[in-house]
Amino acid sequence: MAYVVTDACIKCKYTDCVEVCPVDCFREGPNFLAIDPDECIDCSLCVPECPVGAIYAEDDVPKGQEAFIALNAELAKNWPSIVERIDPLPDHADWADVKDKLPYLER
Repeated sequence: MAYVVTDACIKCKYTDCVEVCPVDCFREGPNFLAIDPDECIDCSLCVPECPVGAIYAEDDVPKGQEAFIALNAELAKNWPSIVERIDPLPDHADWADVKDKLPYLER
């Protein structure tokens, strides 16, 4: 079981989580982070670091967001690793409470 980044990360892309990851399993896209399920060791250190609550254990992904399990695996294959914290996207505060952001995901 791996951890999964879900809808809340889209257009916010906080990176506090990447600094605590002991295996560098986060991958960076234009406006979203993904977790490589083949690298994740299920340590859960990233979960409390996410200010918008976007990270869940695979078995606990909220109803309606199950597609993010496969999406993380797919995107992690092509996106580069991110291992250091960077600033969130410029308009992150405007998107922090928006729901159903999947149409805004940039691949």
